[in-house]
Amino acid sequence: MRPVRTLAEALGAEVLVLDGGLSNQLEAQGCDLSDALWSARLLADGPEQIEAAHTAYVRAGARVLITSSYQATFEGFARRGTGREEAARLLARSVELARTAGEAVREEVWVAASVGPYGAMLADGSEYRGRYGLSVGALERFHRPRIEALAGAAPDVLALETVPDAEEAEALLRAAEGCGVPVWLSYTVEGGRTRAGQDLAEAFAVAAGNEQVVAVGVNCCDPAGAGDAVELAVAVTGKPAVVYPNSGERWDAGARGWRGDMAFDPAWALDWAGAGARLVGGCCRVGPASIGALADGLAAERGGGTG
Repeated sequence: MRPVRTLAEALGAEVLVLDGGLSNQLEAQGCDLSDALWSARLLADGPEQIEAAHTAYVRAGARVLITSSYQATFEGFARRGTGREEAARLLARSVELARTAGEAVREEVWVAASVGPYGAMLADGSEYRGRYGLSVGALERFHRPRIEALAGAAPDVLALETVPDAEEAEALLRAAEGCGVPVWLSYTVEGGRTRAGQDLAEAFAVAAGNEQVVAVGVNCCDPAGAGDAVELAVAVTGKPAVVYPNSGERWDAGARGWRGDMAFDPAWALDWAGAGARLVGGCCRVGPASIGALADGLAAERGGGTG
Protein backbone atom coordinates (compact mmCIF):
# COMPACT_ATOMS: atom_id res chain seq x y z
CA MET A 1 0.00 0.00 0.00
CA ARG A 2 1.01 3.63 -0.26
CA PRO A 3 3.14 4.69 2.70
CA VAL A 4 1.61 6.76 5.47
CA ARG A 5 5.05 7.76 6.81
CA THR A 6 7.85 9.56 5.03
CA LEU A 7 10.85 7.42 4.26
CA ALA A 8 12.92 9.37 6.78
CA GLU A 9 10.35 8.65 9.49
CA ALA A 10 10.38 4.96 8.66
CA LEU A 11 14.18 4.80 8.70
CA GLY A 12 14.12 6.23 12.19
CA ALA A 13 11.99 3.32 13.34
CA GLU A 14 13.15 0.22 11.45
CA VAL A 15 15.33 -1.41 8.82
CA LEU A 16 13.59 -1.46 5.45
CA VAL A 17 14.16 -4.15 2.85
CA LEU A 18 15.03 -3.00 -0.66
CA ASP A 19 14.35 -5.02 -3.77
CA GLY A 20 17.00 -6.78 -5.85
CA GLY A 21 18.17 -6.59 -9.44
CA LEU A 22 15.39 -5.60 -11.82
CA SER A 23 17.14 -6.74 -14.98
CA ASN A 24 17.72 -10.30 -13.81
CA GLN A 25 14.08 -10.66 -12.81
CA LEU A 26 12.97 -9.30 -16.18
CA GLU A 27 15.24 -11.80 -17.91
CA ALA A 28 13.76 -14.56 -15.76
CA GLN A 29 10.37 -13.46 -17.08
CA GLY A 30 11.66 -13.97 -20.62
CA CYS A 31 12.42 -10.34 -21.55
CA ASP A 32 15.14 -9.44 -24.07
CA LEU A 33 17.33 -6.69 -22.56
CA SER A 34 19.94 -6.47 -25.32
CA ASP A 35 18.87 -2.91 -26.20
CA ALA A 36 21.15 -0.04 -25.09
CA LEU A 37 18.31 1.22 -22.88
CA TRP A 38 18.41 -2.10 -20.99
CA SER A 39 15.33 -2.57 -18.80
CA ALA A 40 14.20 1.01 -19.50
CA ARG A 41 13.19 -0.10 -23.02
CA LEU A 42 10.27 -1.94 -21.47
CA LEU A 43 8.79 1.30 -20.19
CA ALA A 44 7.56 1.71 -23.76
CA ASP A 45 7.49 -1.86 -25.06
CA GLY A 46 6.42 -3.93 -22.05
CA PRO A 47 5.38 -1.96 -18.97
CA GLU A 48 3.40 -4.94 -17.67
CA GLN A 49 6.68 -6.87 -17.40
CA ILE A 50 8.21 -4.15 -15.23
CA GLU A 51 5.17 -4.11 -12.96
CA ALA A 52 5.33 -7.91 -12.68
CA ALA A 53 9.02 -7.76 -11.72
CA HIS A 54 8.32 -5.16 -9.03
CA THR A 55 5.44 -7.28 -7.75
CA ALA A 56 7.72 -10.32 -7.46
CA TYR A 57 9.97 -8.35 -5.11
CA VAL A 58 7.09 -6.96 -3.07
CA ARG A 59 5.75 -10.46 -2.54
CA ALA A 60 9.26 -11.57 -1.52
CA GLY A 61 9.31 -8.97 1.25
CA ALA A 62 10.75 -5.81 -0.32
CA ARG A 63 9.30 -2.61 1.11
CA VAL A 64 11.23 -0.17 -1.07
CA LEU A 65 11.04 -0.54 -4.85
CA ILE A 66 13.63 1.06 -7.12
CA THR A 67 12.21 2.14 -10.47
CA SER A 68 13.29 1.03 -13.94
CA SER A 69 14.69 4.48 -14.80
CA TYR A 70 18.37 3.73 -14.06
CA GLN A 71 19.33 3.79 -17.75
CA ALA A 72 16.43 5.97 -18.90
CA THR A 73 17.58 9.39 -20.10
CA PHE A 74 16.29 11.96 -22.56
CA GLU A 75 19.44 11.39 -24.63
CA GLY A 76 19.01 7.62 -24.66
CA PHE A 77 15.37 7.83 -25.64
CA ALA A 78 16.22 10.37 -28.36
CA ARG A 79 18.55 7.85 -29.98
CA ARG A 80 15.51 5.58 -30.40
CA GLY A 81 13.46 8.39 -31.92
CA THR A 82 11.50 9.22 -28.75
CA GLY A 83 10.82 12.94 -28.25
CA ARG A 84 11.26 14.76 -24.95
CA GLU A 85 7.57 14.91 -24.10
CA GLU A 86 7.15 11.16 -24.56
CA ALA A 87 10.42 10.48 -22.75
CA ALA A 88 9.20 12.50 -19.77
CA ARG A 89 5.99 10.49 -19.80
CA LEU A 90 7.97 7.22 -19.79
CA LEU A 91 10.10 8.42 -16.87
CA ALA A 92 6.93 9.19 -14.93
CA ARG A 93 5.58 5.77 -15.89
CA SER A 94 8.53 4.13 -14.13
CA VAL A 95 7.32 5.63 -10.85
CA GLU A 96 3.68 4.75 -11.53
CA LEU A 97 4.51 1.07 -12.25
CA ALA A 98 6.40 0.69 -8.99
CA ARG A 99 3.62 2.47 -7.09
CA THR A 100 1.01 0.11 -8.53
CA ALA A 101 3.09 -2.94 -7.64
CA GLY A 102 3.38 -1.69 -4.07
CA GLU A 103 -0.38 -1.96 -3.70
CA ALA A 104 -0.10 -5.76 -3.85
CA VAL A 105 0.53 -5.95 -0.08
CA ARG A 106 -1.00 -4.38 3.03
CA GLU A 107 2.32 -3.06 4.34
CA GLU A 108 3.72 0.32 3.39
CA VAL A 109 5.82 0.26 0.21
CA TRP A 110 8.03 3.22 -0.73
CA VAL A 111 9.11 4.04 -4.29
CA ALA A 112 12.66 5.15 -5.04
CA ALA A 113 13.10 6.73 -8.46
CA SER A 114 16.41 5.54 -9.85
CA VAL A 115 18.83 8.17 -11.13
CA GLY A 116 21.78 6.34 -12.62
CA PRO A 117 25.15 7.93 -13.41
CA TYR A 118 26.16 9.53 -16.70
CA GLY A 119 28.02 6.34 -17.58
CA ALA A 120 24.80 4.33 -17.59
CA MET A 121 23.57 6.40 -20.53
CA LEU A 122 26.72 5.45 -22.48
CA ALA A 123 25.91 1.73 -22.01
CA ASP A 124 29.60 0.80 -22.14
CA GLY A 125 30.38 0.08 -18.49
CA SER A 126 31.59 3.63 -17.81
CA GLU A 127 29.67 3.73 -14.54
CA TYR A 128 32.30 1.33 -13.19
CA ARG A 129 35.10 3.76 -14.06
CA GLY A 130 33.78 7.31 -13.71
CA ARG A 131 35.92 10.31 -14.64
CA TYR A 132 34.19 10.91 -17.96
CA GLY A 133 36.12 14.08 -18.72
CA LEU A 134 33.11 16.28 -17.91
CA SER A 135 33.01 19.09 -15.37
CA VAL A 136 30.73 19.04 -12.34
CA GLY A 137 28.66 21.74 -14.02
CA ALA A 138 28.25 19.72 -17.21
CA LEU A 139 27.18 16.65 -15.23
CA GLU A 140 24.71 18.75 -13.25
CA ARG A 141 23.16 20.00 -16.49
CA PHE A 142 22.90 16.45 -17.79
CA HIS A 143 21.17 15.12 -14.67
CA ARG A 144 18.80 17.97 -13.86
CA PRO A 145 16.09 17.42 -16.54
CA ARG A 146 15.68 13.75 -15.69
CA ILE A 147 15.61 14.47 -11.96
CA GLU A 148 12.92 17.09 -12.52
CA ALA A 149 10.84 14.67 -14.61
CA LEU A 150 11.11 11.91 -12.02
CA ALA A 151 10.43 14.25 -9.10
CA GLY A 152 7.30 15.43 -10.88
CA ALA A 153 5.93 11.89 -10.67
CA ALA A 154 6.04 12.11 -6.84
CA PRO A 155 8.29 9.22 -5.78
CA ASP A 156 9.09 8.92 -2.08
CA VAL A 157 12.83 9.35 -2.68
CA LEU A 158 15.33 9.72 -5.51
CA ALA A 159 17.97 6.98 -5.57
CA LEU A 160 21.16 8.65 -6.79
CA GLU A 161 22.81 5.30 -7.32
CA THR A 162 25.83 3.46 -8.69
CA VAL A 163 27.80 6.71 -8.56
CA PRO A 164 31.45 6.04 -9.46
CA ASP A 165 33.12 9.20 -8.19
CA ALA A 166 32.67 12.12 -5.84
CA GLU A 167 32.52 14.74 -8.60
CA GLU A 168 29.43 13.13 -10.07
CA ALA A 169 27.94 12.79 -6.59
CA GLU A 170 28.39 16.54 -6.15
CA ALA A 171 26.73 17.15 -9.52
CA LEU A 172 23.79 14.90 -8.68
CA LEU A 173 23.20 16.58 -5.34
CA ARG A 174 23.29 20.00 -7.00
CA ALA A 175 20.88 18.84 -9.69
CA ALA A 176 18.44 17.56 -7.04
CA GLU A 177 18.40 20.81 -5.05
CA GLY A 178 14.93 22.28 -4.87
CA CYS A 179 13.18 19.32 -6.52
CA GLY A 180 11.05 18.72 -3.42
CA VAL A 181 11.98 15.05 -3.02
CA PRO A 182 14.50 13.57 -0.57
CA VAL A 183 17.42 11.57 -1.97
CA TRP A 184 19.80 8.82 -1.05
CA LEU A 185 23.35 8.76 -2.38
CA SER A 186 24.95 5.42 -3.17
CA TYR A 187 28.42 4.84 -4.59
CA THR A 188 29.71 1.83 -6.44
CA VAL A 189 33.05 0.96 -4.87
CA GLU A 190 35.96 -1.43 -5.09
CA GLY A 191 38.74 -2.13 -2.64
CA GLY A 192 37.47 0.43 -0.15
CA ARG A 193 37.57 3.30 -2.65
CA THR A 194 35.22 4.75 -5.26
CA ARG A 195 35.44 3.16 -8.70
CA ALA A 196 37.38 6.25 -9.75
CA GLY A 197 39.92 5.50 -7.01
CA GLN A 198 38.97 8.25 -4.57
CA ASP A 199 39.12 8.00 -0.80
CA LEU A 200 35.72 6.71 0.26
CA ALA A 201 35.51 8.80 3.42
CA GLU A 202 36.01 11.95 1.37
CA ALA A 203 33.38 10.76 -1.11
CA PHE A 204 30.82 10.17 1.62
CA ALA A 205 31.59 13.60 3.08
CA VAL A 206 30.00 15.20 0.00
CA ALA A 207 26.61 14.35 1.56
CA ALA A 208 27.42 15.33 5.15
CA GLY A 209 25.22 18.16 6.38
CA ASN A 210 22.88 17.97 3.38
CA GLU A 211 19.38 17.75 4.85
CA GLN A 212 17.89 16.51 1.58
CA VAL A 213 19.97 13.31 1.88
CA VAL A 214 18.20 10.68 3.99
CA ALA A 215 20.76 7.87 3.56
CA VAL A 216 24.28 7.32 2.20
CA GLY A 217 26.01 4.11 1.22
CA VAL A 218 26.98 1.70 -1.53
CA ASN A 219 25.43 -0.48 -4.21
CA CYS A 220 26.45 -2.67 -7.15
CA CYS A 221 29.67 -3.70 -5.44
CA ASP A 222 31.18 -6.89 -4.02
CA PRO A 223 29.04 -7.88 -1.01
CA ALA A 224 32.11 -8.98 0.94
CA GLY A 225 33.28 -5.40 1.48
CA ALA A 226 29.90 -3.79 1.95
CA GLY A 227 29.94 -3.90 5.76
CA ASP A 228 33.07 -1.77 6.04
CA ALA A 229 31.55 0.78 3.68
CA VAL A 230 28.37 0.92 5.78
CA GLU A 231 30.34 1.64 8.94
CA LEU A 232 32.32 4.36 7.20
CA ALA A 233 29.24 6.01 5.68
CA VAL A 234 27.58 6.27 9.09
CA ALA A 235 30.75 7.52 10.78
CA VAL A 236 31.39 10.22 8.18
CA THR A 237 27.86 11.52 7.64
CA GLY A 238 25.91 10.59 10.77
CA LYS A 239 23.10 9.46 8.46
CA PRO A 240 21.45 6.06 8.06
CA ALA A 241 23.26 3.85 5.57
CA VAL A 242 21.89 2.24 2.43
CA VAL A 243 23.49 -0.95 1.12
CA TYR A 244 22.54 -3.16 -1.81
CA PRO A 245 25.53 -4.96 -3.31
CA ASN A 246 25.39 -7.13 -6.40
CA SER A 247 25.85 -10.89 -6.50
CA GLY A 248 29.64 -10.63 -6.41
CA GLU A 249 29.96 -11.36 -10.11
CA ARG A 250 31.68 -8.81 -12.37
CA TRP A 251 30.15 -7.05 -15.37
CA ASP A 252 32.00 -7.54 -18.67
CA ALA A 253 30.91 -4.49 -20.69
CA GLY A 254 32.43 -5.78 -23.92
CA ALA A 255 30.62 -9.10 -23.79
CA ARG A 256 27.60 -7.56 -22.04
CA GLY A 257 27.55 -10.37 -19.51
CA TRP A 258 28.46 -11.28 -15.93
CA ARG A 259 31.60 -13.21 -14.99
CA GLY A 260 32.60 -14.99 -11.78
CA ASP A 261 30.71 -16.69 -8.99
CA MET A 262 27.70 -15.77 -6.88
CA ALA A 263 28.83 -14.53 -3.46
CA PHE A 264 25.77 -12.71 -2.08
CA ASP A 265 24.70 -14.14 1.28
CA PRO A 266 21.36 -12.85 2.63
CA ALA A 267 22.59 -13.53 6.16
CA TRP A 268 25.01 -10.62 5.83
CA ALA A 269 22.03 -8.28 6.08
CA LEU A 270 22.07 -8.67 9.85
CA ASP A 271 25.70 -7.51 9.98
CA TRP A 272 24.93 -4.56 7.71
CA ALA A 273 21.98 -3.56 9.84
CA GLY A 274 24.11 -3.86 12.95
CA ALA A 275 26.64 -1.49 11.38
CA GLY A 276 23.98 1.16 10.79
CA ALA A 277 22.28 0.25 7.52
CA ARG A 278 18.57 1.09 7.47
CA LEU A 279 17.96 0.29 3.80
CA VAL A 280 19.19 -3.19 2.91
CA GLY A 281 18.78 -5.20 -0.28
CA GLY A 282 20.53 -6.40 -3.41
CA CYS A 283 21.52 -5.15 -6.84
CA CYS A 284 22.41 -6.93 -10.08
CA ARG A 285 21.86 -10.70 -10.15
CA VAL A 286 20.23 -10.75 -6.71
CA GLY A 287 16.70 -12.05 -7.23
CA PRO A 288 13.44 -12.38 -5.28
CA ALA A 289 14.53 -15.61 -3.57
CA SER A 290 17.56 -13.89 -2.03
CA ILE A 291 15.53 -10.84 -1.06
CA GLY A 292 12.95 -13.13 0.52
CA ALA A 293 15.65 -14.86 2.58
CA LEU A 294 17.09 -11.48 3.56
CA ALA A 295 13.66 -10.21 4.63
CA ASP A 296 12.95 -13.36 6.61
CA GLY A 297 16.29 -13.08 8.42
CA LEU A 298 15.68 -9.47 9.42
CA ALA A 299 12.12 -10.26 10.50
CA ALA A 300 13.31 -13.18 12.64
CA GLU A 301 15.89 -10.94 14.27
CA ARG A 302 13.21 -8.43 15.32
CA GLY A 303 10.70 -11.16 16.13
CA GLY A 304 8.14 -10.43 13.47
CA GLY A 305 6.98 -11.57 10.05
CA THR A 306 7.58 -10.11 6.61
CA GLY A 307 3.89 -10.05 5.74
